[in-house]
Amino acid sequence: GPGKAELIERIADSGSISAAARAMRMSYRRAWQLVEALNKDYRERVVTTSAGGARGGGARVTPFGLRLVAEYRAMEDKASAA
Repeated sequence: GPGKAELIERIADSGSISAAARAMRMSYRRAWQLVEALNKDYRERVVTTSAGGARGGGARVTPFGLRLVAEYRAMEDKASAA
């Protein structure tokens, strides 16, 4: 849906689930749950994460995740045009 697509786009832009959640005025817990659900829904991971620490953690949208959002946005455009 549009919320998950936006979350993926914001993670891609920020490299962070927490920053994406803040930008969407969503709790970190909810954003994390959505990311986990997306990763379980597909054979390929949509978002990968790394633990924090001295260098900090982060999140990265995989090439599959980027294609998924691009295809979703294209579908939205076609539906709007119809």
